Amino acid sequence: MVEKIGLMERINDLIWGNELRQVSGIRRLILQVVRICYVLVRDLMHGELNLRAMSLVYTTLLSVVPFLALSFSVLKGFGVHNQLEPLLYNFFQPLGPKGQEVARQIMAFVANVKVGVLGALGLVFLIYTVLSLLHKIEAAFNYVWRVERMRSLGQRFSSYLSVVLIGPVMVFSAIGVTATVMNNAWMQKLLAIEPFGTLILLGSKLVPYLLVGAAFTFIYMFIPNTRVKLGAAAVGGLVAGFLWQTTGWAFAVFIASSTKYAAIYSSFAILVLLLIWLYVNWLVLLLGSQIAFYIQYPQYLGRHRVQLRLSNRMRERLGLAVMYLVGCNHYHNRPPWTEEALAQRLDLPVEAVGRIFDLLSRQGLVVEVAGEPIAYVPAREIETILLTDLLDAIRRAEEGRIVTEARLPGCDPVDELMVRMEHSVAQELGGETLRDLVLAGESCSGEVVTRVTG
Repeated sequence: MVEKIGLMERINDLIWGNELRQVSGIRRLILQVVRICYVLVRDLMHGELNLRAMSLVYTTLLSVVPFLALSFSVLKGFGVHNQLEPLLYNFFQPLGPKGQEVARQIMAFVANVKVGVLGALGLVFLIYTVLSLLHKIEAAFNYVWRVERMRSLGQRFSSYLSVVLIGPVMVFSAIGVTATVMNNAWMQKLLAIEPFGTLILLGSKLVPYLLVGAAFTFIYMFIPNTRVKLGAAAVGGLVAGFLWQTTGWAFAVFIASSTKYAAIYSSFAILVLLLIWLYVNWLVLLLGSQIAFYIQYPQYLGRHRVQLRLSNRMRERLGLAVMYLVGCNHYHNRPPWTEEALAQRLDLPVEAVGRIFDLLSRQGLVVEVAGEPIAYVPAREIETILLTDLLDAIRRAEEGRIVTEARLPGCDPVDELMVRMEHSVAQELGGETLRDLVLAGESCSGEVVTRVTG
């Protein structure tokens, strides 16, 4: 037992003993891959990703027909609606012959949905069902990316509808371009020349993986309510695309070699297998997003899951720093700060900066600027924001209705101490405003990087 514990300690020290920035070359790449695999297994064991995937399975069953009906209507306008059925058959192919029957039933339901005769109320309900599915998907991706705020109602409507209307067209356009290139006369001549013919045929086998990876990359960049870098999304998309294609093959082998499900569940066997297949697909999609997250934010790659907690002192320090930088840009007519840019400026996780912006927004100190990505400006002129009011708002931000100052039992020594502390702060700050803090700063030129410490 002692030898086993010693071996585990040596393995953990080998994986986590060095900082990534201290390692270079191929060793760094291998170490990063091992760490990502380690944290992915740990996150799966934690169970939250599994619950999110299960929730999406339930939502998918309710929304798949309305979603396909809208997509079918859009594709029909481009004359490529007939390609939806083969794509659906391909998705359910790992389920075997019963999967083809499920695909036919779904297409029959979609064909029976006449968008033009639904009426205003029916059309609204149809769109609401589709948007609720995409809202649930965004919530799952926001959890992966540690984003606590969802898109506003207007942003959801415009962004989600663009996914429903543009997404299918992009997918079928990519498939059509690929087929056109492969059937081109020039390509046919090139196929007759060796070794180019063999290489092209081998490369064509990678096309499904690349197309799925490109689709997943688009999803990872577009769905989360945060800025996802193309490189991180591409790595997550390619890995998830490979896993998705591989799990489809493995699931088909499993179905072909297993007869117990039909014996146990009888006619319900296909329903059970359908639920499992949808769960596996959603889990793969979320795992790819998790990989993209760790690629973009390697500071979260730790032996133990990183839980962001802000002490009262850090909340005050960070809140004042954020308001100072926001006020500084506003005073000098510079572009407003976004969460991503400010997180880079302060060398902090986006999650921490996002929490502070939420806090300041709820207290009426900053407001969002319309656009993408979301940026922030002071809610009013900075010469009217007293530092005492700013500090008091930050301190009171997390108070709830259950535990309030008025409901606490009286304790004279403590009450007197609190009054003295508040009086000291007010006396020290006087009538200073955020404008005074901005003018007193030495980093308003934008050249000096302010780092929050504490």
